[in-house]
Amino acid sequence: MNIDLVFRIAAIGILVAVLNQLLTRAGREDMATMVTIAGLVIVLFMVISLVSDLFESVKRVFNLY
Repeated sequence: MNIDLVFRIAAIGILVAVLNQLLTRAGREDMATMVTIAGLVIVLFMVISLVSDLFESVKRVFNLY
């Protein structure tokens, strides 16, 4: 796992938190919720690709083709 991926996830989290606070204070709670869900989905896709790579590596190690 690369350290830059951890920094990307942290940056997305910080950006989502700031946008969430700005939108909440502006009275747009619905948009704040949508931004939070979008950030979560983006991070989940990043993690799913890592889990997929992990399973491929396990297959390769144990010759489970």
